[in-house]
Amino acid sequence: MISSNMARKIVGIGETVLDIVFKNGKPLAAVPGGSVFNSMVSLGRTAGRDFPDVRLIMESQVGDDYVADIVSSFMQENGLGLEGMQRNGGQSNVSMALLDERNNARYEFFRDKDIPPFRTPDTALGIDDIAIFGSFFAVSPLTGAQTKEFIRRAKAAGAIVYYDINFRKNHPVEPASIEENIALSTIVRGSSEDIESLYGSSDAALVYREHIAPLCPNFICTRGSENAEVFSPGVHGRFPVMPVSEVVTTIGAGDNFNAGIIYAIIAAGLRRSDLASIPSETWARLVPTAMRFSANVCGSLYNYVDKDFRP
Repeated sequence: MISSNMARKIVGIGETVLDIVFKNGKPLAAVPGGSVFNSMVSLGRTAGRDFPDVRLIMESQVGDDYVADIVSSFMQENGLGLEGMQRNGGQSNVSMALLDERNNARYEFFRDKDIPPFRTPDTALGIDDIAIFGSFFAVSPLTGAQTKEFIRRAKAAGAIVYYDINFRKNHPVEPASIEENIALSTIVRGSSEDIESLYGSSDAALVYREHIAPLCPNFICTRGSENAEVFSPGVHGRFPVMPVSEVVTTIGAGDNFNAGIIYAIIAAGLRRSDLASIPSETWARLVPTAMRFSANVCGSLYNYVDKDFRP
């Protein structure tokens, strides 16, 4: 193993939005968000604090407006470098997160269709650096090709690649595009809703055996408040969700699970070679940390762990 505080990069690539959270028709908060962005902010608050030699870079795009100013300031406050943020003409993305009576969110997005195209990032990753990607950004006709090119370079350079499927039926995407991303990855996470939408089954063992394993050896299936399942060759494990005294919102729960896995990889000093096929004892270090990240974020209105959170 390598030292946990060695100089490594963690690079996220994905959408950045300003989330305006509503409940009962009233706004509760306005916070920068986006699936990978949420993960990176939580890593900035934890890995950036605990492992000072680790560099955290967010590759994304914003417009040239007040929302972009909010996002940029927030990133700097939370230890994320701005060198990967493409600031273009036009308006930044905004979303409305509409909470139901159980504090689960439904989203409505507002995007500027005339914003200049997203450019393939030129950040160079090296051996055992970490790249995280996923959601619609990774398969969108506007950003998917650029994302795949960046991830291909990361994989070829020896980086660990973490992919969050985060797919919904309303996304106009062919499963083949998602499977290209799976094949580029070291670890894949999908929720039970993701695999149901993609493959018509929420049976994680079946989906792993028939669809994931031929492309990527390591798979995590999360199920909201139910046990998570993990798979790698010869391994099938289950892990309970951490209890939360009061669920304020589930926004960001999956994103922060992803952050927890990456934090645990850094903390344990794991190389990509250590993750070629993850053994049970390694899953037992990774998943409980991820559960703690998720539990923390479910207890607040915000999309990321508290600043004083200690994994």
